Amino acid sequence: MTEQVQQPTPTSAVPDAATALAAARDHLLSRQHPEGWWKGELETNVTMDVEDLLLRQFLGIRTTADTEQAARWIRSQQRADGTWANFYDGPGDLSTTVEAYTALKLAGDDVDADHMAAARTWILQQGGLEATRVFTRIWLALFGEWSWDELPAMPPEIVLLPPWCPLNLADWGCWARQTVVPLTVVCTLRPRRDLGTTVQELRTGRQAPRPRPQWSWQYAFHTLDKVLHGYQRRPLRALRRNAMRRAAEWIIARQEADGSWGGIQPPWVYSLLALHLLGYPMDHPVLRQGLAGLERFLIREQTPAGPVRRLEACQSPVWDTVLGVQALRDAGVPADHPALCRAVDYLLAEEIRVTGDWSVRRPDLPPGGGWAFEFDNDNYPDIDDTAEVLLALRRIDHPDQAAVQGAIERGARWLRGMQSADGGWGAFDADNTRELVRQLPFCDFGEVIDPPSADVTAHVVEALAVLGHDDEVVRRGVKWLLAHQEDDGSWFGRWGANHVYGTGAVVPALVRAGLRPQHRALRRAVRWLEQHQNPDGGWGEDLRSYDDPAWIGRGESTASQTGWALLALLAADRHDTEAVRRGVAYLVRTQRPDGGWDEPQFTGTGFPGDFYINYHLYRVIFPLTALGRYLRAGR
Repeated sequence: MTEQVQQPTPTSAVPDAATALAAARDHLLSRQHPEGWWKGELETNVTMDVEDLLLRQFLGIRTTADTEQAARWIRSQQRADGTWANFYDGPGDLSTTVEAYTALKLAGDDVDADHMAAARTWILQQGGLEATRVFTRIWLALFGEWSWDELPAMPPEIVLLPPWCPLNLADWGCWARQTVVPLTVVCTLRPRRDLGTTVQELRTGRQAPRPRPQWSWQYAFHTLDKVLHGYQRRPLRALRRNAMRRAAEWIIARQEADGSWGGIQPPWVYSLLALHLLGYPMDHPVLRQGLAGLERFLIREQTPAGPVRRLEACQSPVWDTVLGVQALRDAGVPADHPALCRAVDYLLAEEIRVTGDWSVRRPDLPPGGGWAFEFDNDNYPDIDDTAEVLLALRRIDHPDQAAVQGAIERGARWLRGMQSADGGWGAFDADNTRELVRQLPFCDFGEVIDPPSADVTAHVVEALAVLGHDDEVVRRGVKWLLAHQEDDGSWFGRWGANHVYGTGAVVPALVRAGLRPQHRALRRAVRWLEQHQNPDGGWGEDLRSYDDPAWIGRGESTASQTGWALLALLAADRHDTEAVRRGVAYLVRTQRPDGGWDEPQFTGTGFPGDFYINYHLYRVIFPLTALGRYLRAGR
């Protein structure tokens, strides 16, 4: 086995591209963990840190050191106008700002201090506590700062609904169902504990508008909410006891090996709250493991202002590893390089071979061949990661090639079985498309269903096509992608920002599936990308494009988004064009001396319009992939 790395071939078009590639390649190799995986920080917003403090306050375990370090981080993220945003350089967000203000008041910040006064003034101008999202008001209700009567009703009897019944748990996206089940327990028990302070100064006194008494889904669900509130006051006692017991069993059965729920923050904290309220003691193994697991999600740093701690909403070792493996192969790292073989060892160990919630809609599909995003999430393998794992595994010469081939075959079988009825693929479930749950008053916290998306469908189509699958499953996926191209030639990006991400995923997939670069859909996509290139040669798309079409394809250039655009253009045989040369030159010009790129912008998406992510390795992986493919195309 050789450790020698192939040197990139220079190109006369952008002569420094090879040097930039070598530096990025070495930088990424240096970031590998000894166990074979890569993981960059998954940066979100300060609500993670606020809710961690509020959880600890509710459970009676908040410490002075935790509070000071978290508060220091929260203060550092406040902007000049007094607000906190959900992504870098985005608009102030009311609920996030209210939560941050509450945490700082809990930490002892003087309400008359400039930063607190500025936040309070802005909050009141935006409608105060009355205009915040349901989740924020639930946290306030836990401490008597909001009335439980003024929150939407979510009875725990939802766990008893059969799969054919509307609003049953299988109708919710996996992240939503994991969050909703414990919240039904919390909202049924309606606890109230001491916050040690108050934020009533953030009330405006204005009443929320009520739907007019005319037929609409909003009015229908408002009426249903009133009925459910009545039932909450006088439930059928035997049914309620059974529902609470089943909810507890459902929650406990889904705790992961690391103590988390789904490897993500929302169900994790609400599951801890629910079980605690149901009488599970703090030293119970489930609670003890859950609280201990949070420590692995904490990032602690020394700053000029003092030590800070912040909580990751999730962690992405499988995703970062499979994307990193492909980037290094594109950069010329040999298929049998020890770093890549260690990565495959890790990936083979992470294959999920047990049944999860996905089997509700696919009961006859055998388990095995799925991978999750996180270190531990056996209940929810995801389709996107699995597709990228297969694309990575096929490119490595591993000593145990039989094990690799077996994993690939199982993964392809699982992906094929998870295709939705319309030909596309969602992220975690098949046919998770019932939109009724979106109408519930409770659901104002982001997307709650998991319909097929262009980016996930593209990754699956690409993986299956590369593996030689040329049949009706792939053809239906291609048809789905062609049918969902936007009028302007782009594709919507569900899990990345936004049309640049979607288009960057779909074009290479369609080419791999056999479409020629001259195909009308690909020519329209290329034209859209070239029209949205920035004057500096890069590409960028602001996250406001999810809410405001004027931002589609517009934004400050970033390394990762430039990489996505280049991958599409290169796949469409546009490597010898001015647009590609300018994009590559942008990457070369903006590279840091250590081989990485600066990228404070958030280019990942959790919930479009609500929750966004800065994947800290995107800024290395995607430029490296693009540079490698550019240099290979120019040989």
